[in-house]
Amino acid sequence: MLGSVYAKSLRDRWTSVAGAGVGIGLLLWMAMAVYAEIDTSFYYELPAAFLEAVGISAEVGGIGGIAYGAMYNLMGAMTLAGVAISFGASAIAGEERAGTLGLLLANPRSRTDVTVSKLASMATLLAGGGLIYLGAALLVPAVLGVDITGIHVAALMLHLTVNALVWGMVAFAIGGWTGNRGAAVGVAAGTMVVSWLATSFLPLIEGLADVAKVFPWSWFNGSQPELNGVGWGHLGLQVGLSVVLGAVALIGVRRRDLRGASTGTTILDRLRTNPRTQAIVERLAGSARVSGITARTISDHQALLSVVLAIIFYMALLVVPMYNLLPDSIGEVFSNLPDAMIAAIGGVDLSTPSGWIQGELLASVFPIAAITLFASMGSRALAGEEENRTMGMLLASPISRRRVLVHKALAMVVFAVVLAVGTFAGLAIGVLIAGFDLPIAGVAAASVLGSLLGLVFGGVALLIGAATGRVKLAVYGAAGLGVVGYFVDSFFPLAESFEPFAVLSPFHYFLSSDPLVNGMAWGHAGVLVGIFVVLVAAAVPLFDRRDLRG
Repeated sequence: MLGSVYAKSLRDRWTSVAGAGVGIGLLLWMAMAVYAEIDTSFYYELPAAFLEAVGISAEVGGIGGIAYGAMYNLMGAMTLAGVAISFGASAIAGEERAGTLGLLLANPRSRTDVTVSKLASMATLLAGGGLIYLGAALLVPAVLGVDITGIHVAALMLHLTVNALVWGMVAFAIGGWTGNRGAAVGVAAGTMVVSWLATSFLPLIEGLADVAKVFPWSWFNGSQPELNGVGWGHLGLQVGLSVVLGAVALIGVRRRDLRGASTGTTILDRLRTNPRTQAIVERLAGSARVSGITARTISDHQALLSVVLAIIFYMALLVVPMYNLLPDSIGEVFSNLPDAMIAAIGGVDLSTPSGWIQGELLASVFPIAAITLFASMGSRALAGEEENRTMGMLLASPISRRRVLVHKALAMVVFAVVLAVGTFAGLAIGVLIAGFDLPIAGVAAASVLGSLLGLVFGGVALLIGAATGRVKLAVYGAAGLGVVGYFVDSFFPLAESFEPFAVLSPFHYFLSSDPLVNGMAWGHAGVLVGIFVVLVAAAVPLFDRRDLRG
């Protein structure tokens, strides 16, 4: 038995940090291998502000500078920050939700001891993740023979690690004060995305460049650490904010009445207490009824769905009209981008309203949100029941394993419909506000295809969970394949020898048909639906034949 909260937290979370580090390292290797086959000089003909928006410094030259910018300044930073947010949200709020915080505090440990131990373990894990990032950043160019002379790799990793700590602390503070893990994840992730957008795009708008400097994401790469070394002023701001947020979290945990495992209520719980709806809800959600499996699964993930819908909806209202704020010269630059660069940003023309929406929202925020939602659902559909020791009780009813799996998958389909409708609403309102002349059928097609893309990776998580009974393995497997799929679709078209394999990525069937303009590509939709059906069908025999975990 582990002797401290600190050590237990390290044991529980080290795999996620290691997976993130190794995954980004592999993507860095793939990126450098692709860039080595093409002429990258076109990058430096683009406006500096645009390059910085996609994470690439206009002043750091060579393949190494471009690869580090694409992999670490954006994708790597977002990945490690996402791990930090997950840890911060679960540190206190997650323990409360699981009903284990009371057991933890029943030992001779104060709330302060527990909170400080959790904070220290998060900082240690993120430092370890930064070291893995650094090791990959030095090893990959050495193996591929890429010259990285003049690039301050260690400084970049230091800023990246402390940036992740900031967002982890935001989630920790919110979870410490509210005990609500969903709120901690949603607010921290949403704030991080808004900060990145502000830092990336406000400098493109005349008179707003200085406003971007107040957002924490600018403290990460605003001083260009890969070019100039450690920016001590920005690093001090990051560390200072982290310390303040840690203190806020500690005060919240010490002063608040902590929640028990049973204090949270779902929509079904609230409907049960209403005399007008009690009878029908009891019929829909009875524990021994198959229909109750779908209803309970929907109820279990309603908070995450709400967060995802809110992020996509408000991002649509923010990003879509932003096109009208850009200077006319930006549109001219976008229209003259090289074919290779257009392929790297999803094959869209950013000089048009449809290309702007696809490149800045549908190709980035939407897939991340959708995959997060469905990977969580798919991983917990079966493996979560096993880890929570509720699968035995469920199967004690006259319900077969196969029917349990199918109805779990049905709940994911329901969520896909809700996500498509919510995304359509946000995009439609954004397009209306911006005054774009886009067909409503195209907006609907993009929303549906994006939801189907998320559903595919939910199917991956469901399959891995059915085969292994491990939630973490299912989540990381689906997320890892999602990152690889995005990379294959975005970067393989840059190199002639890799281009034919781009069709192997599910992302290819999302935006390659330009659905906002051309409407629904029924063949692409059919491929995504077919993949999901095959994944569910493959999960059935794996789940039927495996000895379930106690």
